[in-house]
Parts: sequence; C-alpha cells; structure tokens
Amino acid sequence: MTKQHKADLLLVMITAFWGASYFLTDLCLAELPPLCLNAFRFLVAFAVLAVIYFRRLRHISRRTWLYSFLIGCSLTLVYTCYGFGLPLTSISNAGFICALPVIFTPLLELAVFRKKPNRRFAVALVLCTVGLGLMTLSDTFRPAVGDIICMGTAFFYAVDLLLTDRAVRDNEVDPLQLGVCQLGVTGGIMLLLTLLLEQPQLPQSPQVWGAALFLAVFCTGIAFVIQAVQQQYTTASHVGLIFTLEPLFSAIVAYFFAHEVLGVRGYIGAALMMLSLVLMELDVGTIIKKLCKKP
Repeated sequence: MTKQHKADLLLVMITAFWGASYFLTDLCLAELPPLCLNAFRFLVAFAVLAVIYFRRLRHISRRTWLYSFLIGCSLTLVYTCYGFGLPLTSISNAGFICALPVIFTPLLELAVFRKKPNRRFAVALVLCTVGLGLMTLSDTFRPAVGDIICMGTAFFYAVDLLLTDRAVRDNEVDPLQLGVCQLGVTGGIMLLLTLLLEQPQLPQSPQVWGAALFLAVFCTGIAFVIQAVQQQYTTASHVGLIFTLEPLFSAIVAYFFAHEVLGVRGYIGAALMMLSLVLMELDVGTIIKKLCKKP
C-alpha cells in the first residue's frame, strides 16, 4: 500500500466521523447554541491533544503559527456559515451545497496555481457531483439566503484544504503541530464569538455530554490532526473528493440511529459516489488492459 493510498484510507475514516457528526450535532443543538457548541468541541479537542502531544508542542515555528492562524480563521468561517445558513434553507439543499468543496478546490487550484486536474480525476469529479446531487437534492431546489450562506461553507473549506496543502509542504511547518494549533485558534475565535453573540453554556444531560465529547475528541481532534498529517501525501483536490463521502456516511448513521431511509434516487447517488472513489484510487484503464491482455 502506497503512502497516498494509506492517507486516503485514513481520510475516508475521518470522513465517516464527520458523517456521524450530523446526528450528534443534532442532539447537541437541543441544548447548546451553534457557536457555543463549536467553541466547546474545538477547545476540548485542543486541550486533549495539547496534553497528549505536550513535548511536540514545546517548540513551534513562526511558520506553523502563521498557517495555524490562517487555517483556524478559515475553519471559523466554515462553521459559522454552516451554523447560520442551515436554519435558512432545507437540509437537502445544505447537504449538497456544503459538500461543494469538491468543486471549489480544483477551481481555486486552477485560478490560483494554474493547476489543471487530470482526466481521470475530472471524470471522478463529475460522477461524484452527480451522485451527491441525486443523494441530497430535493425536487424543488430554489436558491435562498441560506443557500448563499452555505455556499460560503463550501468555499471557505476549499480555502482550508488549499492552505493545509501549502502548509504541510513547507519544511518549516510540523504537520502534527499544525493540526493541534489550528484547533486552538478556531476554538478561541469561536469562544469570543459566542461570548459576543450567544449565551454560553455547557451540556445539561448525559446524552448530550457524550455526543459533545465524541464530537470534540473524534470528529474534531483526531479528524483534523489526521487531515493535517496525511494531506502531505496526497493533494487538496483528492481530499476534497474524498470528503464528499460525508453525506453518504451521514445517511448510513441516520438509517441505523434515526431510522431515515433513502429513496431509490438516493441509493443510485450513493453508488455513483462510491464508483467515483474507486475510479480515483484505481487506474481502471490499466487494469482492464491487463485483464484483456492475452497470456
């Protein structure tokens, strides 16, 4: 297994965590306002990882702090747009729009770095986008204020992917330190925002405490550190495509825990998304040629 395949496998795992986070976030929002919940999950994640990796964090370069601040700002914008956009649109519209980093990332790479996607990735991108639309869009997609705000979620997460991509390829940046420090920056900004705009509070019930801690440790701490460390072995566009599997994992969790069932169109969309991932990971053309080659 190559380093890129290993990185992709780990990124698929954290995408599964984020898919589960929809159900857990829904539980938490019954007792916590959005910005307060985000401040809690990022600060707890930072505290846990800071204790675990204390020795690695004693000496942090200026470049690592700079990128941590920039990525932390972009993550703050991601989660702020999501928190304020979701109540103003439908869940299906938000689900599709918030997964659009798969589109914005290669477009930003093309605009900023003049980097064109290869043909295989372009085909996988089309399949994934169509599948995502079939799985999440309703029959009456109508742009609204919430749709525009959620578009900011997708755009700023694409910015986050590109910033992380540049950071982990900088020799002065430690990817592990970057993954931990960006959580502290995001949590600090979120705490300031919740003090200004909301009424801060802690979870009240054991169920919400459990959900909030899982969000903090697994869906935030472990997930963002793995992304920072493993993204050095792949590309931002590659990561963006993998992360579009998030609605698929969310649907699986919703099926088992919330008893939500996809329609036929949704299952077709999920199949196309899985096909796009297989196409991206495997050189299908070469495999077919080898299978068809006469002995």
